[in-house]
Amino acid sequence: MKNFTAHYVRFSGSTEWSCDPRQRDRGEAATACREFKTHGTTHPVCSFRRQRGPRWRLATPTSPSCPSGAPNSTAPTPRSAPTRSQPNGSPKPAPTVYHERTGDEIPVAPTIPVGIAAEHRSFDGTLWVSPDTFRAYVRETVASLAHHGFDRVVIVNGHGGNSNALREVTGTISREDAAYAVAFTWFESIDTEAEMGHGGPVETSLLHAVDDGLVRADELDAAAAGASEGWGEWVAGVNLAHDSDEFTDSGVVGDPREATADLGERLLDRSGEALADVLAAVGSREV
Repeated sequence: MKNFTAHYVRFSGSTEWSCDPRQRDRGEAATACREFKTHGTTHPVCSFRRQRGPRWRLATPTSPSCPSGAPNSTAPTPRSAPTRSQPNGSPKPAPTVYHERTGDEIPVAPTIPVGIAAEHRSFDGTLWVSPDTFRAYVRETVASLAHHGFDRVVIVNGHGGNSNALREVTGTISREDAAYAVAFTWFESIDTEAEMGHGGPVETSLLHAVDDGLVRADELDAAAAGASEGWGEWVAGVNLAHDSDEFTDSGVVGDPREATADLGERLLDRSGEALADVLAAVGSREV
């Protein structure tokens, strides 16, 4: 029985990364951790340290080939929220890229595809579930992982609308269930250097760093024209706006034209290091 612990995770400080099959064959280390942005959802796109052995994607193997967990086993679980609330980014699902880029010895659970995003419902194509449904789905998914021996789970999140529910449900899981769980939200874990916004300079910088082709340059002016300077409508510390279309016409907060690939590279490296630290800490924690 293999022991899939977070101790296998290592990130270099380089801004280069590769998924070259030749590297997998040699068991060499792929480098760095990327963030991939799609319509309000950004997820780390990671290449973990390569170890010899098969690639474990819990969404794809047949039962005999799927690894059982062991005490000390960690499974990252990507989490998505398909919002369609800004025009300037690629629609490719970020968790798909996360699955493609994670290393061989870290089992990656299937993406939870729909999250808490009712605040973006005025923008066509946005999907969402209720907080109760989301918490229940996350909890039961982690319970099924724990049943197979993966008793430590890091839920990788990039959507602010999920953050409160994830903090609550991971606490419940850790106190009451047969697993330990935490949520990793990249923009809560690092210095983003600029206001986070929504589809603004921070997230668009991440897109530039991953692949310039993912940025819809011809839509940047329109996105900026309909953007707001900040999130929400605040009076005396109270946000009067429940939905994002109450304060932004394009769904964007901040000016995406200010984005740079250099900023994206710095954010990607920081978030990769932060996620590696979390995985290592969770992997060594007594459960």
